[in-house]
Amino acid sequence: MEEEPEAQDTPIEAPSLAVIHIEGMSCAACAASIEKSLKKVGGVAKANVNFAAGKAYVTYDAKRASENDLDGAVRRAGYEVIHKKKGDEGLKSEDKEDQFRKRLILAWFFALPLLAVAMSAMLGQKFGLSHREMGLLQLGLTIPVMLAGSNFFTVGLRALWLRSPNMDSLVAVGTGTAFLYSLYETFTGKGGHYYYETAGVLIAFILLGKTLEARATAKAGRAIKALIGLGAKSALVVRDGRELEVPVEEVLVGDLVRVKPGEKIPVDGEVVEGESAVDESMLTGESMPVDKQKGSYVVGATVNGGGTLLFRAKKVGSDTALAQIIRLVEEAQGSKAPIQNLADRVSAIFVPAVIAIAALSFAVWFFAKGDAGIALKFFVAVLIVACPCALGLATPTAVMMGTGIGAKLGILIKGAEALQTAGEINTVVFDKTGTLTEGKPVLTDLFTANGFDREEALLYAASAESSSEHPLARAIIAANKSPLLKASSFAAHAGKGIEAMVAGKKVLVGTGDFLVANGVDPSELTANRSDYERDGKTVLLLAVDGRAAGVFAVADTLKEHAPAAVAALKGMGIEAVMITGDRRATAEAIAKKAGIEKIFAEVLPADKERIVRELRSKGAKVAMVGDGINDAPALSSADVGIAIGTGTDVAIESASVVLVKGDVRDVARAVSLSRYAMRKIKQNLFWAFIYNSLGIPLAAGLFVPLFGWHLHPLFAGAAMAFSSVSVVTNSLSMKRFNPSI
Repeated sequence: MEEEPEAQDTPIEAPSLAVIHIEGMSCAACAASIEKSLKKVGGVAKANVNFAAGKAYVTYDAKRASENDLDGAVRRAGYEVIHKKKGDEGLKSEDKEDQFRKRLILAWFFALPLLAVAMSAMLGQKFGLSHREMGLLQLGLTIPVMLAGSNFFTVGLRALWLRSPNMDSLVAVGTGTAFLYSLYETFTGKGGHYYYETAGVLIAFILLGKTLEARATAKAGRAIKALIGLGAKSALVVRDGRELEVPVEEVLVGDLVRVKPGEKIPVDGEVVEGESAVDESMLTGESMPVDKQKGSYVVGATVNGGGTLLFRAKKVGSDTALAQIIRLVEEAQGSKAPIQNLADRVSAIFVPAVIAIAALSFAVWFFAKGDAGIALKFFVAVLIVACPCALGLATPTAVMMGTGIGAKLGILIKGAEALQTAGEINTVVFDKTGTLTEGKPVLTDLFTANGFDREEALLYAASAESSSEHPLARAIIAANKSPLLKASSFAAHAGKGIEAMVAGKKVLVGTGDFLVANGVDPSELTANRSDYERDGKTVLLLAVDGRAAGVFAVADTLKEHAPAAVAALKGMGIEAVMITGDRRATAEAIAKKAGIEKIFAEVLPADKERIVRELRSKGAKVAMVGDGINDAPALSSADVGIAIGTGTDVAIESASVVLVKGDVRDVARAVSLSRYAMRKIKQNLFWAFIYNSLGIPLAAGLFVPLFGWHLHPLFAGAAMAFSSVSVVTNSLSMKRFNPSI
C-alpha cells in the first residue's frame, strides 16, 4: 500500500495550535513515529512531539482537520491521548512518577528474592529443590515483576507490530526472549541455565530509571505549574446590581469586577471606580506597588493593595496577560532546537539498527560457542544497553529548564530555536527611544534670567502650556510643583511655540526665532542654549511680558541600567549598536552615556530593517532590541528579535524573546542563559552518544577476544537507567543558573 505523503512545514492562513497530551512514549523514537503519523493528516502544517513533556504541539488548518483527526493519528501510531481539564496542567508528570513508583516497589519486592535464588543456584545451593523446582520457584517470582513492567510489553510489541519500534520494543524483545528461553528450559527438563533473573531484575532496573526520570522531568516542567498557580481561582462580579462570586473561567468581557484589599486581580481590565496600589511584581519584577485609579489598566494575577477597586473586564480566559505568558512558555518548552535535529535523525534509525546488531551478535556467539544461553546474554545485553532514552532526553529537558528559568527571570523565550540562536549572536542593535531611554521627555535643565527664579519660570511656562498635549509641554508641566495659574488666549504655532495670557501677562514658550518674531531679545539665554543643544537636548525659551525669562532643556533620559547592560554585552564579546530616528547630536549624546560607539542616526522606520539585513549580510549574528510598532520589521528580520515587554503588542508579537520587566540588562541575561543552556545540551548529547558508542560494542562482545570484557544484561540495564538519569540530572542542574549582571 502506498504511504500518504507527509505534510511539510508550510504556512496557513488561519493556523490553530493543538496541544495533545500523550501516554506511552518512552524514547525519542516514539516521538518520531507520532510526528510522522501527525504529519500525514491533511491540513497539518507543523508537528513537534516533546518526549520529555509528553506532549505534541500541532499547527494545523482548522478548516481541513479537527482535533479528533489529530487524536486519531496519535492512536494509529500506537499511543494513547489524554484529555485534560483546564487547570490540570503540570499534574501529568507527578501522576506518572506515582504510577512508576508503585510499579517499582512491586518489581523490586519480587526481584530481590529472585536474584538471591538465582545466585544461590549458580553457587550450587538449591535448598533441596530439583533443577525444575528451582526453575518453577524463579518463574513464580518473575511473573509479578513482568506484570509490574507489563507496559513495556503492551506498548513495545504494539510499536513493533506497527513497524515503529521504540525503547519499549527493545525491553520487550530482550526481557521477553530471556523469559521465554527460561520457560522452555523449565518445562523441557534439559537442565539448561535459567535467565529469569535477567528478565526480572532488568525490568526492575528499568523501572527504577523510569521513576527517577519521571521525577526529574516533573521538576523540569514545574515552571508551567508555578505560572498557573499565580492566577486567581474566583472573581467577584457585579451583575444586575448584585455581587456574585464565580469561577474565574466564567468572567466575561464587559463584566464589572470588584477586588477587595489583599485579593488577587482575576482578569485584565480598566478601573472604573476606586483607588489602590497594586503589587505587579509577578509581571514586572518591581517590588514597589503601582498606583491605580479610574482609567488605570490592571492585570490578572497581580495583587491589590489597601483600597477596593471596581474594574471592567477587558481580557479574560486565554486572552489575559498571564495566559499569554503561560502559552508562550508552554510553546517554547514544546519546540525543538536546531541542534536536536541530529538526535532525531539518529533516533529514527537507531532502534531497527540495534535490533539488527543484537540479532547479529546472537548469531555470531551461537555459532562460535554452540550455546544458545551464552548467545542470549549478548543478545539481551545489546537490546537493553542501547535504549535511546538518554538521546531523546538530552535536548528537550534542557530546553524545558532553560525556558522555565527564563520565565522566572522575566525573560520569555518563545521557542527552542530562539534559545539556541540567542547564544550565537555577536551584535545587538538597540532602538533608542523606549529601549535605551525612558521613552518620555523630562525637564533636565533650567536657566533663568532677568530676575526670574526657577519656581516662577516653571510656573509661568507650565500654566501657559496647560492646554497643550505636546510631550515637551507635558515634561514642563510635570516638573512644576506649584498650583497652575489661570491661562487664556492659548494659541499654538506648529514648529515654533505657543503663546498664552497667564495672570494678565503675555507668555511665550518656543524657539529663539519665535521669541525674536514676537519682539523679544533672547541673547541672554544664548550661551546656555548652545550648551544644552550640544548635549543633544531639546531647548525651549520662555518670555514673560516681552522679557527673556529662561531656557528649558528637555530630553528623553537614559534608563538607569542601560550602561551596565551595554558593558555586560561588551564583556561577552558582543558589539552594541544604536539605531534611532533622532538627530545625530541627540543620538551621540545618548550613545556616549550608554557606552555605545556605533550609531545610526536620523534613520527612517523602514531603514531599520535594511540596516539589520545589511549587518547580517556582512556575517554578523544580529539581535534587534525594540519596543515600538516601527521596530516590528527589524525585529522580524534579525536572527533574534527581542521586545521590551512594556512596548507595543505588535513589537512583542514580532519578537522571539520578550523582556517582561522592561529591564534592558535582561538582554545580556538572555544571551547568558542561552549559552548556558546550549552548553548543557552539548554535554548531554556528548554523553548520550559516548554511552551508546561504548555500550553497544561492549554488550555485543566485541572486546571479548581482545580483553575478555563483556557486559552482563543486568549491568546493561543499570547502565541504561544511569544514562537517562544522568542526562536529566545534568539538565536539572541548570536551576543553579545565576546571571552575573
